[in-house]
Amino acid sequence: MKIRHVQASDYDMISPLINDWWGGREMSDMVPRLFFLHFTQTSFVAEEEEGEVVGFLIGFLSQSHLDEAYIHFVGVHPDYREREVATKLYDTFFKVAKVNNRSVVRAITSPVNKGSVAYHKKMGFEMEKGDKEIDGVPVVTQYDGREKDRVLFVRSLG
Repeated sequence: MKIRHVQASDYDMISPLINDWWGGREMSDMVPRLFFLHFTQTSFVAEEEEGEVVGFLIGFLSQSHLDEAYIHFVGVHPDYREREVATKLYDTFFKVAKVNNRSVVRAITSPVNKGSVAYHKKMGFEMEKGDKEIDGVPVVTQYDGREKDRVLFVRSLG
């Protein structure tokens, strides 16, 4: 497997895959083309030898918090889960964040995405305090708008 930076042309290949990889959930709107144009140095694609895309990570360095980086969206082909694709993508992003003097990485997920919650905890992220709990998980209500509660994660790179 090869990890490389995203390119503008990757959008047309990856965007149609997103909803399928999420079991039909409408998620592709969360990853607009602008990420493939403006965050190429901090976003990555995982490919098999034949060039088949098996995962991607969209991330960026915060312009407002100069010690922080943010992972916006990560996707792994369902047939490649449990093969450390996401781990390799995250580790690549962590290295880029460190090289750019970032000591904190943040991410969020939906409280219904139990796999994502468990994965972030496994990767060393801590859940931030919320204003309510769902199934024992701290959640910030309406974080991404009406009825869009989120679990907030933070990880130190120190």
